[in-house]
Amino acid sequence: MTEPSIIPRAEHPISRKDIDSDALRVLYRLNENEYTAYLVGGSVRDLLLGRRPKDFDIGTDAHPYEIKKLFRNCWIIGRRFRLAHIKYGAKTIEVATFRQNVPEPPPGSDAPVDDQPVLVHSDEAPPRRAHADEHGIVRRDNMYGTPEEDAFRRDFTVNALFYDIATHSVIDYTGGLEDLANRRIVSIGDPTVRFTEDPVRMLRAAVFAARLDFEMDDAVLGAIESHGALIQKASPARLLEEYFKILRSGHAEATFRVLDGVGLLGLMTPELQDAPDAFWASLAKLDAWRRHHPSIPAEMVNPVLMGALLVPLGIVNPHEDQLRLGMLTLARKDYERLRHLLITVPKLADPNLPARIARGLPGRPSFSDAITWLDVFGDAPDAVAHWKHVQSQMPKPEPRPQHRGHSHRPHPAAPGAPGHAAEHPAGHHHEGAPPVGDPARRRRRRRRRRGGGNTTTQQ
Repeated sequence: MTEPSIIPRAEHPISRKDIDSDALRVLYRLNENEYTAYLVGGSVRDLLLGRRPKDFDIGTDAHPYEIKKLFRNCWIIGRRFRLAHIKYGAKTIEVATFRQNVPEPPPGSDAPVDDQPVLVHSDEAPPRRAHADEHGIVRRDNMYGTPEEDAFRRDFTVNALFYDIATHSVIDYTGGLEDLANRRIVSIGDPTVRFTEDPVRMLRAAVFAARLDFEMDDAVLGAIESHGALIQKASPARLLEEYFKILRSGHAEATFRVLDGVGLLGLMTPELQDAPDAFWASLAKLDAWRRHHPSIPAEMVNPVLMGALLVPLGIVNPHEDQLRLGMLTLARKDYERLRHLLITVPKLADPNLPARIARGLPGRPSFSDAITWLDVFGDAPDAVAHWKHVQSQMPKPEPRPQHRGHSHRPHPAAPGAPGHAAEHPAGHHHEGAPPVGDPARRRRRRRRRRGGGNTTTQQ
């Protein structure tokens, strides 16, 4: 057992006023119900660095279905590991049960990694075990553990710090505070083993080094150099999501340069290995635009981000689908939206655009994306200001009514149409016939006709 370093409130800079109010609400409710509740991971790291965290994640010894009993606004998600998502409007607070290290079989042993028992507090949460594929990559892991075990199974020491809401202290099991002070990205345990378990950790090492302006530890760099090819065993969908996160971070240029420097960029997306200057200029513009916003703007949609990568390479063909970029498979709908916005952008920037065409532009599905593209990459502030004003004058779309079940109520017939009430004024429909527009009576009559041929009716 490792004795953690515990830093009392008086000796660290984290204040509860810097923590999201809804995250505090979750922490306090778990604590009041006698569960351990910590702010965990990147949020603690960023608060210690004086930065505003992107997310406030929580770790607890409560199991997912115990968390759900405490929060009516809670949804259990995840296949590899069950997580509780607690919703407050558009905001999600992620709560994870402390996890256990994936056990390594003894040298020479053929024992699978899932021979260990799993503790489960609730009958509603069936036991699950860790599973690794033939490359040693962990594909599913639902093993619960202690805070210490949870800390040691994380990727890097600076991401394994805890903030205890009960004592307002910072807890460090892995030496993360020292590495934070030295501005180093250090793997927890042997980086070769950790990167084999999850190759995406190599990409994340580069992300953290670029975003925090830290140096990667020599052992981390050596493991990436010797095992970098494992990144090609990672899930393409997961890598695509990581690329989008990088592009939304405000540090895309720095991150892709670090990925290029350690050789990972060419393994994942060879088209970017010797990217032209226009590519780096595109990322620099995207980063500058992102940094003007305190949080990720809703306008940073996938088609715009995809265009930041593809357009500078000159591989967006209006007549062909370009649905792959190295290992990444791009969604067809996103690529179609990108092509449409690129057709619309020149019209928005044209000062001599005919009035007839200008009137039709706001009705295009690509209109909003095209304004964002022009704002980020177009160097046309006057045109952007004009079209944003036009956009602000557009009527808001009315929400569509949501109907429960699969029944469909008929729409009222238009005046003068067959079946309209005017053809059958109230009190003048034929005696014995069901009123027009009464589907329930019609359904009952059809059921009687299907009743095995018995047409006898009660008098």
